Amino acid sequence: MPSSQNFCPDWISAPGDTISDILAERGISPSEFAQRMEHTPDQASDLLQGRAAITIRIARQLEQVLGASVEFWMSRDFQYRQVIARPRADEEWLNELPVGDMIKFGWLRPVPHPSEEMAACLRFFDVPSVPAWRQAYADLQNVVALRTSPSFESRPAAVAAWLRQGEIESAAIECSPWDPRRFQETLSGIRSLTREKDPSRFLPKLKQLCAIGGVAVAVVRAPNGCRASGATRFLTRNKALLLLSFRYLSDDQFWFTFFHEAGHLLLHGESGFFLEGLDMPSTTAEQEANDFAAHTLVPSEFQRPLLNLPLSGREVIRFARRLGISPGLVVGQLQYHKRIKQNQLNRLKRRFAWNH
Repeated sequence: MPSSQNFCPDWISAPGDTISDILAERGISPSEFAQRMEHTPDQASDLLQGRAAITIRIARQLEQVLGASVEFWMSRDFQYRQVIARPRADEEWLNELPVGDMIKFGWLRPVPHPSEEMAACLRFFDVPSVPAWRQAYADLQNVVALRTSPSFESRPAAVAAWLRQGEIESAAIECSPWDPRRFQETLSGIRSLTREKDPSRFLPKLKQLCAIGGVAVAVVRAPNGCRASGATRFLTRNKALLLLSFRYLSDDQFWFTFFHEAGHLLLHGESGFFLEGLDMPSTTAEQEANDFAAHTLVPSEFQRPLLNLPLSGREVIRFARRLGISPGLVVGQLQYHKRIKQNQLNRLKRRFAWNH
């Protein structure tokens, strides 16, 4: 006979069903049960129907009236409450996800019935259940909660969906093994791509060059609730993911974010996961990545000329030609150094648009 200590069923029926079965076996009427429990008829009915939870006091009364231990009755009720709470928890999780955008962007196929959305989303994340998802993405949820500005809320589930799509797309990108030296060497060639106007021309070249150094570049549109502009992490010891969202749809923001993320990979290696664009306070690692990007775009010997540059469109274009980069990046650096306001010379920035 198995020990009751090892008997841990996943109860779906209410504890009141167990109580009713015992009452029927012993020929005890509901009114007599209420009397023995010192309950009113309504209180006894609520207990039998599962509307009332079993407290420690009630569990002790059940132990005296029906037998079985206090621990059994408390565990019986706890497991039942967990089971009936799962559908609500699952529905809450679905509501956290940007399912509409996930379908619109082609990450999920439309399903014929809303009840199938749950299975589709679990398959997308490659997890068996919502609790498994929450465990897998617990660190991300903490990062987003800590780093998001109250004025511009990012939802952890939306950020997770964006990151997951980046992982899916990066899986199809063949890369050489991670080699920081080779990746560093590709940056000069990538820097010249900033002069390309059309993303359909420069993105394939960008991905190809980065793959030489072991970096899979994925450009994934951010869904509603995700304010991230970039992210980096190592998928394996030999393959890094550099994920971009084109959040601001301008060349200066896109390219600065790229070189910022490249800086994380080269400066901080496999030390962690970096997520940008959540309006979080700056850290030492973030400042180092900012400096790396700024000095890659405008090398040290050009920093003083940048700060003394005459503030006209013609001079900016001429200076950008000397640097071999897009004029929009020079404008972005002038704005970063507060030499001009955020609304000045923006006509020199290239603007992009999603075609779907």
